[in-house]
Amino acid sequence: MANSEERLLSVLATLEQCRTVLTRDARPETARLVSLAILQLRMEFNQVADLELKALCDALALADPPPADTSQDPKSPQGQRRLPAAVLKLVK
Repeated sequence: MANSEERLLSVLATLEQCRTVLTRDARPETARLVSLAILQLRMEFNQVADLELKALCDALALADPPPADTSQDPKSPQGQRRLPAAVLKLVK
């Protein structure tokens, strides 16, 4: 079992390196696909069920309504997303 976990962690590290290269080389669509693969593997490794992920996404959607003014700079403190503490505890 430990060998299997080590292999999975090695694969995850490789995928994260690939995602970094793809992002740096301006391949955002492919980087997002690799991110999905990373998410899937991390969910399996941490035994997170699809329903738990959906519940987290639903909580995030409810906690962060769309901004009234879309002209705000997303890099400004006012434009950054803030997650409620309860949601953050879910993903620890």
